[in-house]
This record gives sequence, C-alpha cells and structure tokens, in this order.
Amino acid sequence: MTTTRRGLLAGAAALAAPAAMAQPAWPERGLRIIVPLSPGGISDTMARLVAEALQQRLGRPVAVENRSGAGGAIGMEAVARAAPDGYTLGMGNIAANAILPAMMRDRLPYDAVADFTPICLVARTPSVLVVNPQKVPVRDLAEFIAFLRANPDRLNFGSSGVGTSLHLAMEMLMLETGTRMTHVPFRGSSDMITAMVAGQVDLAVDSFATAWPHVQAGRLRAIAVPTAERLPFAPELPTIASVLPAVQLNPWHGIMGPAGMPAPIVTRLNTEIVAYLRDPAVVRRFAGFGGVAAPDTPEQFRALMIEDRDRFRALIARTGITPG
Repeated sequence: MTTTRRGLLAGAAALAAPAAMAQPAWPERGLRIIVPLSPGGISDTMARLVAEALQQRLGRPVAVENRSGAGGAIGMEAVARAAPDGYTLGMGNIAANAILPAMMRDRLPYDAVADFTPICLVARTPSVLVVNPQKVPVRDLAEFIAFLRANPDRLNFGSSGVGTSLHLAMEMLMLETGTRMTHVPFRGSSDMITAMVAGQVDLAVDSFATAWPHVQAGRLRAIAVPTAERLPFAPELPTIASVLPAVQLNPWHGIMGPAGMPAPIVTRLNTEIVAYLRDPAVVRRFAGFGGVAAPDTPEQFRALMIEDRDRFRALIARTGITPG
C-alpha cells in the first residue's frame, strides 16, 4: 500500500471515529407505551406490567398512555405516526391490528402491517363458550352442537359488539355447524354477561376472565374453548377445534412500534420482553387474569398479524358483516 493511500485511509478513519462515538446510546431518555384502550382492562394491565419490567431492565422511566376510541384505531394511529426511534411503542391487539383492517380495509388511518414494527407478542387472552344452563340444557360439546342443530333460529347469542372478536367467534361456529342464531350485541362484555345470567341471552363466547367467575358460581356453564389447544389453567375444557377445526379464535396483545425502527433497538426490546415473559412468576400472574404469556420473535408476530387479518377478511366476506 502506498504512503498516500495509507494516509487517506487513516484520515478517513479519524473522521469516522468521532461520528461513531457521537451516536447516542439507546435509551437516553424515557419511553412511552400507548394503549389504544381504556384504563383498567386486560390490555392496559399487561402494558403496565411490561412497562414496569422495561423500566427496571432499561434503567429509564416507561410511561403508559391510554388513547382509546374507534375500536383502538385512534391509539394505533398515534403509534404509527410517532418517530421510529424506539421511544414510542404501542400495545397492539387482535381488534386494532387484525379485525379492523379486515373489516374496514382502506378506511383505517394506518396500514396494520406496513405502518408498524412488530417487537414481541405479550399474551393471549383466551375466550370460553358459555351457556345459560336454564336456556341451553347441555353439558358437553357434542350435546351443544346437537342442541344447536335441533333448535334452528330459536337461540340467541350475545357479544360485546358487532365485529368484535366475540361476535366473530360465534359467526365461525354458526358457519361450521350450519346453524343460525340471533345476534344480540351489547356495549361491552360485562353488560352482556349480566344479561346472560338474567336469562336474556342464551349463550356466548366471552373472555375467560369475565365469564369464569360466573361458571364457578354455577350461574353459567362452560362448554369448550375456541383455541387450538386446551388452556393451561382450565385443561378440563375441550377445544371446539377438536370437532370443528375452523372455529379458532385466540385474542392477543403485543408490543410494536412505528415502521422503520432500527433493528438493534427492536432486538434489545424483544430480548428484554421475552426474558420477562418467561419468568414463571409472570406466567402465574398472567394466568390470574385469564392471560397466557406468549413471547415470540418479531417475525413470528408479523406473521400472526397477517394470518389473522387474512382469516378475518375471508370470514367477513362469507358473512357480510359490516361495522356496527
């Protein structure tokens, strides 16, 4: 190598070194996690637990900000429009990042896949098929399906609203059993369960956390779960998919950021969240409110969003459901 060339390389290295040293270490300041739902729900609870864990692991404050409205679209739009610097994250969920995109397509203010950087799935919050035993006198899944087919158009089912995951689960069930029931939508799951206990609603798929206390008290009867596998905290309940494979719904919540986040930041966040979720104490804590810790990779999380969005698009096309 000539003296001139060595000199040029040395000069370039000298110029590059200060620039490299000037790159700030992440995180330099506090983070925020936007929850697109109201305070107090399961998604909000999980976001606060993850925020607490990240605060301890990153050594920076992590705030939780609730921006509810439009089925989660308002909060997720705020995440999508934030700077992709790792300081603004969001708690995505099956409604805002799979069902709404399937139902509203181009009417959302964000692209549920292209506008986000998946970081880590946090948890599944399974549902359970429950009946009012006075209205639907069955004890197992086989009896339930037979009862549906023997009573066409005579039963009703409740949900937390048109187009919600609880509604779509029942639409799957009707399609796969060839039966029809009357849909009775409510403003929320709690109102629906209250009406069901009172005998105004015959059956429903509801969140495990909401329905299970009524099952334990004998007011409702649990028949099965719409998940691919049995639940670790209720292994006695069979899966609907064991008889009707297409009936599967397993709501999820996960941390994501705006599109274009630097890969090292994504990797760091994923590593810290996964380590937290694999702690046996955390697994037990999630199970206490009907959640299943579900750590994964960013690539797996992205694939899940696309799979669920496309699956719901096909379901909505078959049923003709429109937003409520």
